[in-house]
Amino acid sequence: MNSSIIADLRKQKGLTQLQVANILSISRASYIALEKGVRELCIAEAKKLADIFGIQASIFLGESVENFEKYKQMLFEFLRNDIAKKGRVPKTKLAKLLYLADFGWYYENLESMSGMQYRKIQYGPVPDAYFRIVDDLYEQRKLDIQQTEEGAMLISQTRKGSNEPVDLLSGKEKKFIAKIAKRWKDKNTREIVDFTHNQMPYKLCEDGAYISYELITQEDPGYAY
Repeated sequence: MNSSIIADLRKQKGLTQLQVANILSISRASYIALEKGVRELCIAEAKKLADIFGIQASIFLGESVENFEKYKQMLFEFLRNDIAKKGRVPKTKLAKLLYLADFGWYYENLESMSGMQYRKIQYGPVPDAYFRIVDDLYEQRKLDIQQTEEGAMLISQTRKGSNEPVDLLSGKEKKFIAKIAKRWKDKNTREIVDFTHNQMPYKLCEDGAYISYELITQEDPGYAY
């Protein structure tokens, strides 16, 4: 996101930094950090800014709010499918499961489940917003994150998170998530990372670029997800 957009929109509305900070329920210093691009904009703040300026939140997030919400529900649906020991799943493995759900769904239905865009980075295909979403849910106490001695981040849903709705997911989508969860439940993070890295979408995409969903249709049926 170009942080100068926020400052430009604020000035057009004739609002001070303090006024917008109060609407966002953050300090003026935190708001100034947003305008300077030093601080990440969370999803809830993006929604509030969209209301203030009368524009789509996607201007700030790079994705539609609907895509974010569907993606979050997919995340919680995976956590409810017993995908890891003691309800905790490595952060990287969870990201790959979400990728397999989106691209596997596209393989079978020619449309993404969430609509999110995935980028090719060193550790695999992931939406730009994945880490922001996890951090937001942690701050909202809907997720718990623990770090192992080896440095792995383990994610689990909290009691508050267990009440999160998954009403944007159809019955078929939930069954598909359960199918992927069952297939990868006993696999470790290295195995799922190697699997996704060797798929057509990741292999044929340039580093740092967005990954084309259409590339998954070139995969063999047994290697789609």
